[in-house]
Amino acid sequence: MKNMIGQNIGVDVTSDCTSVRDIVANKVAIHTMEETDDAFFVLDLGDIVRKYEKWRVLLPRVEPFYAVKCNETPAVLQVLAGLGTGFDCASKKEIQTMTDMGVEPSRIVYANPCKPNSHLKFAAERDVSLMTFDNEMELQKVKRLYPDAKLVLRILTDDSTAQCQLGLKYGCHPHHTPHLLKVAKELGLNVVGVSFHVGSGCREATAFSEAIQSSRMVFDYGQQLGFNFEILDIGGGYPGQVSAAITFEEMAVCINQALEEYFPKSCGVRIIAEPGRYFVASAFTLTVNVIAKRAVARDIKTFCVPGAEDLVSNTVAPSQSDEPAFMYYCNDGVYGSFNCLLFDHATVIPSLIKKVDPGVPRYSSSVWGPSCDGLDRIMEHCMLPELDVGDWIVFEDMGAYTLCAASTFNGFPKPKCYVIATESIWKLLKPLLPKNEKFQRSNSISSETTTCQMLKSGTDMVIPERELHGACNLPTLAMTPIPIGPEF
Repeated sequence: MKNMIGQNIGVDVTSDCTSVRDIVANKVAIHTMEETDDAFFVLDLGDIVRKYEKWRVLLPRVEPFYAVKCNETPAVLQVLAGLGTGFDCASKKEIQTMTDMGVEPSRIVYANPCKPNSHLKFAAERDVSLMTFDNEMELQKVKRLYPDAKLVLRILTDDSTAQCQLGLKYGCHPHHTPHLLKVAKELGLNVVGVSFHVGSGCREATAFSEAIQSSRMVFDYGQQLGFNFEILDIGGGYPGQVSAAITFEEMAVCINQALEEYFPKSCGVRIIAEPGRYFVASAFTLTVNVIAKRAVARDIKTFCVPGAEDLVSNTVAPSQSDEPAFMYYCNDGVYGSFNCLLFDHATVIPSLIKKVDPGVPRYSSSVWGPSCDGLDRIMEHCMLPELDVGDWIVFEDMGAYTLCAASTFNGFPKPKCYVIATESIWKLLKPLLPKNEKFQRSNSISSETTTCQMLKSGTDMVIPERELHGACNLPTLAMTPIPIGPEF
């Protein structure tokens, strides 16, 4: 019997010592045998479970509300719902997705400070009352359309070092908050707390410390005006992959210290957060096919692109005396999964399925998407061994802001996603997941240990150490990492 989440999501369950790379190699072999060359994702549910457990251990006071916008793959949402997270929704569609799944409205924060009227009305219809605001006009709108809403004031923080700055668009300056709170008081609205966002992909842990300190000041303003603030939303910005500029562990230390200083546990304030990339970035691996290639003379430039001096682009073919360079065309690009290069300011690193001998020469190369647009380039320059049409290139850490913004421009389809789980992870998750399309709430993994309290079975289930820290170290099919840079 096929393993399923609900009625529509199939899950490939593997042995505990099977790695994601093994699965990718297996899928490539199947694609090759079936003569299909479509790009595909592999989603590792175990990676999400391990991230959840790490969160509960390192930030035990902070309730995660997953940012649906980051990746709305149904299997991701179902697993996180089963584990017990809340959800950060930014639109009517996201609220509808989560409430239709059966997630209780109390587990949703409508974290968009500027909401369309129709979306605000829908939130009221679905009883999603917790929501952010940062301006006076939004208060007038809420008063008219949803006067019973529980409002959270989003303040401006310094996100200048973040991968994606959000303060350019949202957040009330802390010095302006007394006026905004007075307006809310005059309108008879219920402001219940403060929120902030240090920017998506935060690179400085101290940004959280400063923002939490500012939040304390706004809490004090609210208390003076007679508000009873009970929620602090510390937003998003948490790293989701090993290559991030800062580790989650470093960030957690700063957050915990600041919370202890400004919002000690004894104050009774509920702390929530809005992690997105943290949960999904490393859970997704993308594999693309080389559909065409071009050999060019490396040192003869026909085009000069400002800011891309190392770009390997179209020029004359190499003669026998020229050093060759190669342009590889793949079946996914910036109009598809690699939109993250434009919108999320991401960087990607290629790996190869086939084993490459250390002595094989590497050449200046560029990697391009399949569309007819010259903007559709994935990598301007990297050092690769010579590849053939039909070879496969693997990109890890492709779960954040990729699928969610992908299009089918030029008629190229979005990649298929294979969902996988090891036997231990699947045994843990299965009681928490829906057996049909309607999600029924289940208990979550304990924050104290790696034990999952199963309400339905009444038994404890422990995540094996190899699952908590990664797959066991058995030999796998070779995958050769290729660094970006002038030398291999």
